Amino acid sequence: MASTSPINAPPGDLVAEVEALGERLRLVRERIGDVIFGQREVIEQALITLLSGGHALLIGVPGLAKTRLVETLGIILGLDDKRIQCTPDLMPADILGSEVLEESETGRRSFRFIPGPVFCQLLMADEINRASPRTQSALLQAMQEGRVSIAGQYHPLPRPFHVLATQNPLEQEGTYPLPEAQLDRFLLQIDVDYPDIDSERRVLIATTGADEVAPRPAMTADELMAAQRLVRRVPVGDSVVDAILKLVRAGRPADGAEGSRRFVAWGPGPRASQALMLACRARALIDGRYAPSVDDVLALAPPVLRHRMAVSFAGRAEGIGVLQVIEQMMAPLR
Repeated sequence: MASTSPINAPPGDLVAEVEALGERLRLVRERIGDVIFGQREVIEQALITLLSGGHALLIGVPGLAKTRLVETLGIILGLDDKRIQCTPDLMPADILGSEVLEESETGRRSFRFIPGPVFCQLLMADEINRASPRTQSALLQAMQEGRVSIAGQYHPLPRPFHVLATQNPLEQEGTYPLPEAQLDRFLLQIDVDYPDIDSERRVLIATTGADEVAPRPAMTADELMAAQRLVRRVPVGDSVVDAILKLVRAGRPADGAEGSRRFVAWGPGPRASQALMLACRARALIDGRYAPSVDDVLALAPPVLRHRMAVSFAGRAEGIGVLQVIEQMMAPLR
């Protein structure tokens, strides 16, 4: 089994740091695998999100262990995690916190701030599209700025701070679609599909017996932040940079576009390029490589771009979806 000692390497020795982080990430994935069966791609994309310092939107039907995955990540990565169940009557103060008026023994009155559940390191926002636009906008500020504003005062959030939000694609009654500005704040959209039969068999046996395996810590919050800094130091070749730029720019509306690309209503902005660059670096580190390749760009293009693009009404009428457009965009890079 891999060592659980802190990630230490000589300053400036990128190779040694990458190797040390690779050992630690192997242990992290091993311990996640003790609790979450199958879903290899979902786990990888969740780790990529956290290593990149971003937020993720998990979309899948109920019962696919989305909440379980977030709880497991919190324990294994040593993060203070909290969960909020989004409902239409959820107010911003229910998430951010509020000020209460207190009176001391001497009769002096003063306001005291009581932090809400957003003051954590890993926030699970369950069924985020059920929250009202007002509450969504409050969460948006926290995701974007790493701080919240209460009664005119700014309160910084703990570091690191990540939001892993879930969304149920089936039920649309009583939901509020996330605005484009908030969707763009999510580094990845992770689609959670049904497990294969072998994984489902393991789930069936492991979760209905007398004993159930509990997740065990494998990293600390400080080590995660050190890994995030290391991700930003990973070198990226010109061919990968060019592939990212070509791919993202191909997703924007353009006169004379051919094929399914002509149905793009709006496309990804520069933040998509930044997200794809960071995600490619993180994926390379998870695989134990010292630099990303064009294969990383192709593998991560769908989760980075699919929530940052929209197909026009004419395209939807012809049965064209965002993934079809992205496939056409990736074709020249294959």
